[in-house]
Amino acid sequence: MAKTGEDIVPAGLVKGLGLLDATTLVVGSMIGSGIFIVSADIARQVRSPGLLIVTWVVTAALTLIAALSYGELASAMPQAGGQYVYLREAFGPLSGFLYGWTLFLVIQTGTIAAVAVAFAKFAGVFFPAISAEHRLLGVRGFGINTQQLVAMAMLVLLTWVNSRGVRTGALVQNTFTFAKVAALLGLVGCGLLLGRDPQAVARNFGNFWQNAGWTFTTIRIVGVAMVGALFASDAWNNVTFTAGETRNPRRNVPLALAIGVGIVSIVYIACNFVYLSVLPLEAIQNAPQDRVATAAAAVILGPVAVKAMAAAIMISTFGCLNGMILAGARVYYAMALDGLFFSPVAKLHPQHRTPSVSLWVQCAWACLLTLSGTYSDLLDYVIFAVLLFYILTIAAVFVLRRTRPEMERPYRAWGYPVLPAAYIAIAGLIEVLLLQYKPQYTWWGLRIVLLGVPVYYARRPRSRPISVVLKEKLEWGIRYLRGSR
Repeated sequence: MAKTGEDIVPAGLVKGLGLLDATTLVVGSMIGSGIFIVSADIARQVRSPGLLIVTWVVTAALTLIAALSYGELASAMPQAGGQYVYLREAFGPLSGFLYGWTLFLVIQTGTIAAVAVAFAKFAGVFFPAISAEHRLLGVRGFGINTQQLVAMAMLVLLTWVNSRGVRTGALVQNTFTFAKVAALLGLVGCGLLLGRDPQAVARNFGNFWQNAGWTFTTIRIVGVAMVGALFASDAWNNVTFTAGETRNPRRNVPLALAIGVGIVSIVYIACNFVYLSVLPLEAIQNAPQDRVATAAAAVILGPVAVKAMAAAIMISTFGCLNGMILAGARVYYAMALDGLFFSPVAKLHPQHRTPSVSLWVQCAWACLLTLSGTYSDLLDYVIFAVLLFYILTIAAVFVLRRTRPEMERPYRAWGYPVLPAAYIAIAGLIEVLLLQYKPQYTWWGLRIVLLGVPVYYARRPRSRPISVVLKEKLEWGIRYLRGSR
């Protein structure tokens, strides 16, 4: 059946996502493999049951503050590309390009690659041949193993699914999101009702604040340990990328952000209380291959639960991949419309009205990234760049209120200006700690961002002479100074 004029926006994208779809995109993109794995590494770093929970609580608070702040930007600028558009409008096209550039090189595709590798890692529970040690090709230290091969196969499959139409992608997203939330709630329910281990409870809650001296050293440890929790809580902003395909986006996108982040944050904290109720801290720290959820399920239900939990994690990562693949391609599509990405990426599929070229370009790069390093390497690269642009985007709330006071804002950031400013301060501190204590990864993330500057000036539309660009920057500065008075 032909699409009506109300179903298609001027750029040609189909408005096929409702509030439920947008909410499941938030929830499904956030819940991947992280909650099942990263608590082991966090526990090793903080060495305290109390600080393990504090790490997740602080992460939840920061994520919710950020989501509520993004809600204002989403309601004011409900366009395809989301965060790219917010940065472009607040700070100019260079900042928007640097975000899109880093999103393509590291943030979106890096996370997609990491989650795909995690999917394959848990598939190895059922099929031992899928393993990082089972190499198919190898030349002088470089090769492809079966784990990487399965990860790339998933990327190709889900890219094809999402190229078939936004409703097709949304149907897959809704199905797998409900399945993964049900699996997590099942874990929480069984853990609290059936699996409480008296020894684990006595060990963890009897020494809840072990090694938790409230000093700068503790703040430093928690700040660095938050890398894992932030990774597990990331990708909530993906729903803003699809605003151009969301019905009533000024209402539905901010509401989906608040509901989705709230649900996931509560479930994550509950899962960590279950881990502490079932496993002593030392067992969490030394869970085989960091599979904390699998170890907890084994205690609760016995050996049969190991494969059941592995299946649940595969469902979770599959749904997460689908959401991130669906959303990410919309940013490169928006950049191409602005002349800041390869022009073919701006083309839509003639029948399904999806940015199919953008989807396949994203797929190709993500497949290459699966060969670039381990799960934790990609995690560290991603988080530094993610936080950097989160800080800038929340700063855009302050900037746009001064430079564009006339802009329609159906929703305004809750707690402004205190909560957005608190996020910027805390996230900025985490960035400094990461640069200091994980320089081998984070400095590379910063270099990737800065490398985009000469690329931008090489690719910007030639029809805009430098005099026009300088005039725009001067006018922006005058508006900002006037607004700050």
